[in-house]
Amino acid sequence: MKRLVLILAVVLMIASLIGCAEKKVAAPPEQPVAKPSETMQKPESVTEKEVPSVQQDAMTSGAKELATKVSDVLFAFDKYDLDDAAKTTIKGLSAIMGKSNAKVIVEGNCDERGTKEYNLALGDKRANAAKQYLISLGIPSARIDTISYGKEKPSCTESTEECWTKNRRDHFVLTEGGR
Repeated sequence: MKRLVLILAVVLMIASLIGCAEKKVAAPPEQPVAKPSETMQKPESVTEKEVPSVQQDAMTSGAKELATKVSDVLFAFDKYDLDDAAKTTIKGLSAIMGKSNAKVIVEGNCDERGTKEYNLALGDKRANAAKQYLISLGIPSARIDTISYGKEKPSCTESTEECWTKNRRDHFVLTEGGR
């Protein structure tokens, strides 16, 4: 009986050591990236060189217009509701987006105070508040993406109220492509 218990104990120890062994995970294979000319449908009369330059020119002018006319939207401490200044800024963004088919990424940010998890959630609420307002202004939701950086991408790194105010913001990034 003692011999059976001893053998059973040894087998359990070996099984637990095998179960705890470090597993190596292979890196996922790289996915091929499709070039715009491969996936783009275009009429026969348009040459391959014309399409990217037209799109690039539109994006460049849209990006310049966005950079010069749309500033970051600022928020009060621990808040995600849009004040009148924020709504005015987002209306300007809506007007710019109405002139093109570009997409926008709304980046929600927070100041350094609070936990990482709390700030990620608050940044998400701030980005979604701007997205919902853009949708109410007629911009299709498919052209608006949101991301929360929480306190990970500060625009100012000092620990002062003035700096914290600058970090409580939504930042807008124009990207290629809506349809």
